[in-house]
Amino acid sequence: MHFDTLTEFKESPIFAACMKVLLTTLNAKYIHLNLAIRLLYELNKHREGLDWREFTIKENPNDIAEKYKDFDVVAFSCYIWNITQTLATARALKKLNPNIKIMLGGPEVSYEYNDVITLPEVDYIILGEGEIPFAEFLDAYPNIESVGNLVYKNGEEIKLLPKQVMFDLENYRGINPYKNDAPEDLYNKVCYIETSRGCPYKCEFCLASLDNKVRTLPIEDIKSNLLYLMNHGRVIKFLDRTFNVKKDFTIDMFNFILEHHKPGNVFQFEITADIVHPDIVKYIQEHVPEGLFRFEIGIQTVNQKANLQVSRKQNFDKTSAVIKQLDNKIEMHLDLIVGLPLDEWADIKYSIEEVFKLYPPELQLGFLKFLRGTPVRQKYKEHGYIFDPLPPYQIIESNYLTRDELYQITLLEEALEIYWNKKRAIHTLKYVSQQYSIFDFLLGLGKYFGKHKDFHKHTLNDVYNLITAYSKEAFHEDKVLQQLIAIDYYLQAKIKPQIQYLTEIDRVTKTALIKHHSLNHHKYRHVIVPITFDFKLFLQTGVMFEQQEYLIFEYNGVSKAQIISKNLTTKNQIE
Repeated sequence: MHFDTLTEFKESPIFAACMKVLLTTLNAKYIHLNLAIRLLYELNKHREGLDWREFTIKENPNDIAEKYKDFDVVAFSCYIWNITQTLATARALKKLNPNIKIMLGGPEVSYEYNDVITLPEVDYIILGEGEIPFAEFLDAYPNIESVGNLVYKNGEEIKLLPKQVMFDLENYRGINPYKNDAPEDLYNKVCYIETSRGCPYKCEFCLASLDNKVRTLPIEDIKSNLLYLMNHGRVIKFLDRTFNVKKDFTIDMFNFILEHHKPGNVFQFEITADIVHPDIVKYIQEHVPEGLFRFEIGIQTVNQKANLQVSRKQNFDKTSAVIKQLDNKIEMHLDLIVGLPLDEWADIKYSIEEVFKLYPPELQLGFLKFLRGTPVRQKYKEHGYIFDPLPPYQIIESNYLTRDELYQITLLEEALEIYWNKKRAIHTLKYVSQQYSIFDFLLGLGKYFGKHKDFHKHTLNDVYNLITAYSKEAFHEDKVLQQLIAIDYYLQAKIKPQIQYLTEIDRVTKTALIKHHSLNHHKYRHVIVPITFDFKLFLQTGVMFEQQEYLIFEYNGVSKAQIISKNLTTKNQIE
């Protein structure tokens, strides 16, 4: 077949059959994997010229562009955390190859897309689920007028053929999205798997609320792919918005995991706690080993008025009860959102106080984001919201919180992250929550820290120096607080640390104690400090009982220090 011009060739079916198309994304971190591009590749890999790659948002856009400038179409999977870097990469590609076509898809561009499609570096946007439009695009290109849910430019005009299409998940029978990864690469990554799409809830701040029809993938393929990830991966995260919607399915999946999981496997689920069925609680207590499962639970707020304002249903009493029933087996990651409508300073304080007392291993304090397409963004004027027009569209102020109040809570969040989520002061903060206001303490600590150090540039000594100084200034009469800070400090080290915050006992007494308890001082190093309360009783019950005692820390140089609890011995007994 003869073509007079390159344009004529590119408009022919022959070009569509041999064009080079790259599926790609920029992940937030190296350990993350993108499921979407893997699924699209598996569904369409029979097409010659289709390839996939993934990068991170920290990589240089020019370096990425240089490697893939010779593709005809580059299709990006877009989210709030990568859209800025994605557009920068698209511009770099266009600069090197003006004829390259850039396609965007994903939640960040599926709504309110007009300002994105008008950018010179963007040629196409796929709206919503990508399986059907992407395949139609590959079949039809370059004559894409009949492709549904594809936004494109025709001169100055923006074109779109809307279609009510929903991909039949039965088509994922026999599809393993990870079969093209090197199996050995999966172990040190977070591997994502979905068993369903859609969410039964309508929380107005969440994009998942826009798809209320829950659809399940073929169960045999879910198990087959899960088995593959258990054999080759380590951390496996389920993307289902509410994994425990169906009791029987949940127990069946838990049972499958227990039958086939490998040492080192960890499984993470998003759970709606107040609807966890008693049978699931019973199953976990009877069968699930400690530490195998992690539950992400979005509490968001304890303020029921705020919940109702965003069409969210939650019973905090039931949620708390379920968390307490399962926290001996399950690692809990709890989430709160600052800035919901009708949630004022006092409400946020109450939520943080109540949720903190559940003592989750991780408590994430997020700030309301006005995601494109969500009802809360569409109704922002009703509550006087001002938010950043750039990703991640975070709240700046509202009728309920001033800019200064929001700024103050960011300082609290920094302190929460450093001292609780990074486990630098677990015992200290538990004590504070029982004796004082944890909200006020973290707020004061965050302000003090920010005044003296950069939150993102500091040493471990800075962490303990600052909490010690702040506590002496704000709670100067509380000697137990100072002792707990020192205990948390000594527990952080793998090798014997510098003696500070709590002075070690004299050498003669230390030698006598080491001999008395038959401690192996040739293999291990020890720090022994005096305290004035029963530490073991505090750990077990939270009760502070005044008592003169020695605390023994043992360092093996490999793992963090251990307190030899069986050797907690009163001072009087030794002397």
